[in-house]
Amino acid sequence: MDNSPGKHAHIDRWQINRQKAFKIVPEDGKTFSYLGKEFLVFPNTFWPYTDSQPLVRSLRVPTGGSVLDVGTGSGVIAVFACYAGAARVLAVDINPAALKSAQHNAAAHGFGETMEVRYSCLFDGIGNEQFDVITANLPFRNKEAHDVVARSQWDTDFRTNTQFFQQVGKYLKPDGRIYFAHSNFGAVKEVRRLAKENGYSMRLLARVSADETKEFYGFLIQRMRPAPHV
Repeated sequence: MDNSPGKHAHIDRWQINRQKAFKIVPEDGKTFSYLGKEFLVFPNTFWPYTDSQPLVRSLRVPTGGSVLDVGTGSGVIAVFACYAGAARVLAVDINPAALKSAQHNAAAHGFGETMEVRYSCLFDGIGNEQFDVITANLPFRNKEAHDVVARSQWDTDFRTNTQFFQQVGKYLKPDGRIYFAHSNFGAVKEVRRLAKENGYSMRLLARVSADETKEFYGFLIQRMRPAPHV
């Protein structure tokens, strides 16, 4: 997507309208169909959408492995990690409404014992646990977020993304993998820079177009291996 002011304004309007829609969901929730399965979201929760599909379709979990889903939202990535064979999934978010939605969806899909839902601002509530796989669908754009709903789409001063790459290594097993969602209207160059600065390689696995202006990506991020000594 080009970076013209008109395109930015179009994405701004679309995202603002989505944030308004997230807030007016009925109190008892709204059901969405996502990759053939149903998910319930409560008000103020980011809806299941095309943005995470390239990640979910590419996700591979070692049999019996562990997964940390950062910024879980309604829990769709975490639930699909359970379907992929994970023995333990920890889904974290800062939004109380998202935690309620994710908890409901874990139980509704029969993964109430496998999938733990926990409040955590990035890794603050994780402790010392390490994971085989870490998944993340963080806000794509460096734009000031005025409330917790806006924080699902916008990252003020790109702090969340920056802290993610600075801290993620502590929670990833030595040969672990990170699956990372992004978009053509997001700060992909900045994410690539953050990954490289913190010692990670980044490879595109899949992409899905939502319409003529919006395309979403799933990246595989891994620690860079040191060059062999000659």
